[in-house]
Amino acid sequence: MFEVFAAYLRTKGGLTDEELKLIKGFTISKKVRKRHFLLQEGEVSHHNCFIAKGCMRMYRIGKNGTEHILRFGIEDWWMADYESYNTGNPSKNNIDALEDTDLLMLRKEHMDVLLKEIPRFQDFVKKLETKTFDISQDRILSNISDTAEERYLKFVTAYPEFNRRIPLHMIASFLGLSRETLSRIRKNA
Repeated sequence: MFEVFAAYLRTKGGLTDEELKLIKGFTISKKVRKRHFLLQEGEVSHHNCFIAKGCMRMYRIGKNGTEHILRFGIEDWWMADYESYNTGNPSKNNIDALEDTDLLMLRKEHMDVLLKEIPRFQDFVKKLETKTFDISQDRILSNISDTAEERYLKFVTAYPEFNRRIPLHMIASFLGLSRETLSRIRKNA
């Protein structure tokens, strides 16, 4: 499974075999079966997880029991509750697998070592963090300024794979829509 991660880091981050060897020494492989948790509310997110295969979601349960999906992740994406991961505080979120998922995980303290020891890895992670921030800002702006139809069309354009793999009610939750509204939009699109 590490070969998938190594190929990703070579292609996206330009890492060398020697640098990958160091990373491999800190990497933990984990399989999470469909409908099982990687993280539950109240636990601390100790690992940054690379998704080698599968699909996951991060969500929070609202006061009325409604699921609010914050993000999805598929192959070649990273998954963690970064607020908990960075602060060491208990998570307010849950992360579970929507499909059988293979992960390569790095503990926070090991990630910190790798970021100091491998400047190329540090540059790569900084670019990922910037991209993630930009995507989050775009999503916030879209949620407060776009119509439901516009949000859905942006979603399917940006993430066509999600539309095929993720149940409609979860996409609706991610977009802040009811399932009925999303069904109507899809019918008219």
